[in-house]
Amino acid sequence: MFEFKILKLSGKSRARLGVISTPHGEIETPAFIPVATRATVRTLSQDEVETVGSQALICNTYHLKIAPGDKLIHKSGGLHTFMQWKKPLMTDSGGFQVYSLGFGKDHGLGKFLKKPNERKVEKDMQPVNMRITEDGAHFLSPIDGEKMFLGPKESIRIQENLGADIMYAFDECISPLANKEYVRLSLEKTHRWAHQCLDAKRSNKQALYGIVQGGSHRDLREESARVIGAMEFDGFGIGGEYGYDKRMMSKLMAWVNDILPMGKPRHALGIGHPDDFVPIAQSGIDTFDCIAPTHYARRGTLFTSEGKLDMTKPRYLKERKSIDKKCSCDVCATYTRSYVSHLLRAHELTGMKLASMHNLHFFNEQAASLRKRIKKGEI
Repeated sequence: MFEFKILKLSGKSRARLGVISTPHGEIETPAFIPVATRATVRTLSQDEVETVGSQALICNTYHLKIAPGDKLIHKSGGLHTFMQWKKPLMTDSGGFQVYSLGFGKDHGLGKFLKKPNERKVEKDMQPVNMRITEDGAHFLSPIDGEKMFLGPKESIRIQENLGADIMYAFDECISPLANKEYVRLSLEKTHRWAHQCLDAKRSNKQALYGIVQGGSHRDLREESARVIGAMEFDGFGIGGEYGYDKRMMSKLMAWVNDILPMGKPRHALGIGHPDDFVPIAQSGIDTFDCIAPTHYARRGTLFTSEGKLDMTKPRYLKERKSIDKKCSCDVCATYTRSYVSHLLRAHELTGMKLASMHNLHFFNEQAASLRKRIKKGEI
């Protein structure tokens, strides 16, 4: 059974304290959701991911369809059994890959533009290595080059086979370089796909979130929030680009959350560095996911109460203190900066594992602090 309860509304912002109940347990919100793209958080076992305080994970429909295949996972008892994760799971619909493997790859972009650039994606343009149609997206498999089609019905069927507690509607994640005409036409397509996803859904055990798009255009974001918010979704995702900077991100989310139904959960897709946590919560978001903790860890960067530390720098080899004296994780309680720096400089997998454990613990503690501060009326 899926349910969302709001426990407290902030008197200072749109922040709220809540609980999402799923067949595999509860998620206390606001919550950071680690990314387990291919049914794993890189370098870590599921026990380790749980030990550092993770409440839920988000996996990826596109990548799991490519390998090992949703039918194989279904025959294995679904994602929870296949990967031995007992807590809640989400599956992204594959809509982000429409962008990341398309215009995102073509232009080398993520969800933010470092500065306002010329809008290069116009009506009727197509990415170099894939094709977007009215029915869905045509990909080439990165493994064997085979053609793969993913549309609303296909995405829902795959996600039902995977069996996550929370699924997402298939959408077109829009490039930050798309002009307004492209965004509007894409938005209309995403809304049509949302209806098709609801019609295709057969599982009563899984929740389905609709996704709000519209780029950085306030009128289109608000239109999408009204259209998607009026549909019978169990919750909502905020997708696409987040503007030119973090201030723009907060405004964009606030526009949407002022319109979406109050009693349903909201998830910010693909965003969540530590300095984002407070503004994300203040804008009314309940859950959010990001690859940052493990992505940075594998490259030697650790998040601490002192800020980010590049542990590959020679100076840390001489420091025999813990990574962060204010951190309660096992890594900080056991190992010195010197040792962790040595491992990361040597590209040892153990170093990446320890760094990932610390970073995930830090992110989850930041989310726990958010909940405490909302409860105390500070945010």
